Amino acid sequence: MQNKMIITSESVGPGHPDKICDQIADAVLDECLKQDKEARVACEVFAHNRLIVIGGQITTKGYVDVVKVAWNVLKPLGYEENDFSIISNINKQSEDIASLVNKRGSKKLGAGDQGMVFGYATNITKEYMPLSIVLSHELLKQIEKLIKNGKLSYCKYDMKSQVSISYKGRKPHVEAVVISVQHIESVNLNKLRNDITSLVIIPTLRKYHLNTNCQLFINKNGKFVIGGPVGDTGLTGRKIIVDTYGSVAHHGGGAFSGKDPTKIDRTGAYFCRYLAKNIVAAGFADRCEVRLCYCIGEPKPISMYIDCFGTEKININKIYKAVEKTFDFDLYNIIKSLKLQSPIYHLTSVYGHFGKPGLSWEKTDKVQALRRAING
Repeated sequence: MQNKMIITSESVGPGHPDKICDQIADAVLDECLKQDKEARVACEVFAHNRLIVIGGQITTKGYVDVVKVAWNVLKPLGYEENDFSIISNINKQSEDIASLVNKRGSKKLGAGDQGMVFGYATNITKEYMPLSIVLSHELLKQIEKLIKNGKLSYCKYDMKSQVSISYKGRKPHVEAVVISVQHIESVNLNKLRNDITSLVIIPTLRKYHLNTNCQLFINKNGKFVIGGPVGDTGLTGRKIIVDTYGSVAHHGGGAFSGKDPTKIDRTGAYFCRYLAKNIVAAGFADRCEVRLCYCIGEPKPISMYIDCFGTEKININKIYKAVEKTFDFDLYNIIKSLKLQSPIYHLTSVYGHFGKPGLSWEKTDKVQALRRAING
């Protein structure tokens, strides 16, 4: 092992047992929000062997058949209705929590819990994301695409990737790529490894103008026939680093999937990303991490910390002042301005919650306002 700085990130595909649970939880949330934008949802999913349990708290004026929603997630992954028994165990949100959050329809909204949340951005990629996590996601997206178009028809959707990158200044060098993908029993492992190399790894690395002479570890353990919840237990919210910045930035510890926007674990993290990305896009720094801390029932964070890791181009105190002047930190207004009561969450449940076009917290619409605030 060489003595140099190497950054490593991983991703998992839609058939991974934890990601199956995340997708079901967010699909349930979306169905609730379609009928009642003020629904309170904390949906948790457990999957093991042939059993899936959907639990948690939901308070809504609508009605959602959570078992049907689960099958809408499972069937595109190749599962049939005799593959799982699905149990629903849902009750209402605690009145103690609800009384601290808000009166339904009121503009007074408090955080649904205490906690610390983080957001991060870097100008090393066009997505303003760490390159290692971008590549980890891209590799699996390409495998999924090839499964669907028949070129990797012998593969299944339970898969993992890992990418290790070293840097000389800002120039990246791929050190290693690890991929494991579930497959049918009859597959020839040499063919699988050759196909993954030629159809997935090399084209992806070339797309990002990176070296291809790196270490490759493809299905290192040999055959991978038994996968999904039959091969391993799945739980909602167990892939929080995959969901965020791939170990490059801090994480507050709270998971995202299955939680409505009053849950500060989710909305606060999205807002922090929004702040950090706009700070970097404005040219104030090459890298930025924003941390907010919340108290249950309070409408605004009780503290903020901005770290640019020495890459700031202007005084950090000026950045603080520009951010405070430009952004509205009130939770109700965050939810409204970022349109977080829309049924968008199933889109986030695989391949990360950040760096995807079209998501409101990925906008860089505050760049000019930040620059005016610095100069004003």
